[in-house]
Formats: sequence, structure tokens, C-alpha cells
Amino acid sequence: MKLSVCVDAVYRGRDFRDSVLEVKELGYDTIEFWTWWNKEIDAVAAAVAEAGVTIAAFCTKMVSLVDPEQRHVYIEGLTESIAVAKRLNCTKLISQVGQELEGVSRDAQRQSLIDGLRACVPLLEKEGVTLLIEPLNTRVNHPGYFLASSEEAFAIVKEIESPFVKVLFDIYHQQVTEGNLLATIRENRAWIGHFHAAGCPGRHEIDNGELNYNQIFQAIDATGYTGSMGLEYFPLEEPRVGLQNLIK
Repeated sequence: MKLSVCVDAVYRGRDFRDSVLEVKELGYDTIEFWTWWNKEIDAVAAAVAEAGVTIAAFCTKMVSLVDPEQRHVYIEGLTESIAVAKRLNCTKLISQVGQELEGVSRDAQRQSLIDGLRACVPLLEKEGVTLLIEPLNTRVNHPGYFLASSEEAFAIVKEIESPFVKVLFDIYHQQVTEGNLLATIRENRAWIGHFHAAGCPGRHEIDNGELNYNQIFQAIDATGYTGSMGLEYFPLEEPRVGLQNLIK
């Protein structure tokens, strides 16, 4: 398992190039970020090449998948995001699914989500890019978001039946939502394409809070997972302090 530093979170508001260079200096060789559409992609590519790091994942354009009227806009955004991913040698894109729609049944929204993901599969398979749908907690950080339960996320991915559509399992969000982390991860490892980690509560450094990340990381390694663990937290101290502590 590789540790991937989410630059947009850990180094929020700081210069991208300087942040990536510091990440490399501290001993990390993998990064990720949220939005590409507010960045100069050539500058991102140059910073990544200069530092000698790889990009684990970034977000596709944030358009609702639970609203069928937005599906063509979502696919257009995904097409643009894939082009950027190819430019940056990145093979995974993170996707939110959208806010719940008022006056529309959950079943109808769930079906729209499934139909939308199925419509994306030919494009994903052609380009060799994996789309990661992310359940988020609605109790603290994302009220009104459609997909909170990891169980529902796994069920949706199983219905899609494509190796190019998987779940981003955010340990912080799922601790807030449901707990039972290790059993859930072990039982659903085949459908997890990426992880995120943050301390809980608070979403700060991962050694801050109630979660024993030594045990969690060991359990994930034991499943045979060899992908990336995204460090997506908001530090209480200077970013380098928490990153140095972790890599030790």
C-alpha cells in the first residue's frame, strides 16, 4: 500500500509546486488532489515531473449522477477529466454522486445513478481509467448528499459489474457514518479501488482521534491491497509535522 498525500487538503491554500516538492522531500512519492479545472495542467505536469512523484487520483467534474437530466453533462465532464488524467498519467478518477433531489424517490435516484455509471463504462474501459464513487458522511460534513452508506455503495458497484467502477472507501467518513471498519473492508475488498484517511473526529492528522491507524493499515495490507491510501486531512500543525510523524 502506498501513501498518497492529498495536496488540496493537507496543503490547502498553498502553492501547488512548493507543496509537491515538500511532499517528495519528506519521503512520499505519490500525491492526489481534488479539482483539476482550477489548475494550470501544464504546471501540474511540470511540478509532478520535477518532484518525481506520481498522481494516484483526482476528481472528475462534480455533476449529479442521481439526476438523469444531468447525465449528459456528467459524461461530458468525465470525458474532459479523462483527457486530463491521460495527460498526467493518472488512472483513477474520484466521483461524488450528487445531493438528494427533493420530491424524487430514493429508488428513482438510485436507478439514475446506476444508469449513469453504466453509461460511463464503455468510455472508462476504452481509456483504461477507473471511476471511484465515494460515500460521504451526512452527519457532519455533507448534509443532503445522496450516498452515505458503504453497503449501498458496494451494492451499486456490484450491479455495474465492471472492474472500472469501484468504491472509494473513506475511513473517516465511514467511521462517522457506520463504524465497523475492518470487517467491512475485509468483506468488500474486491470492490474498493482507493482509500482515504483522516483522524476522527475532526478530520485532522491521522494520529489525532479515536482511530488506530496502525491496526487499520495492517488489516488493509493483510487483504493484499497494493493501491494507494490517500491522506486527506486538514492539519492542525504545519503539514510537514504530521507527514514526518506518519512516515516514521
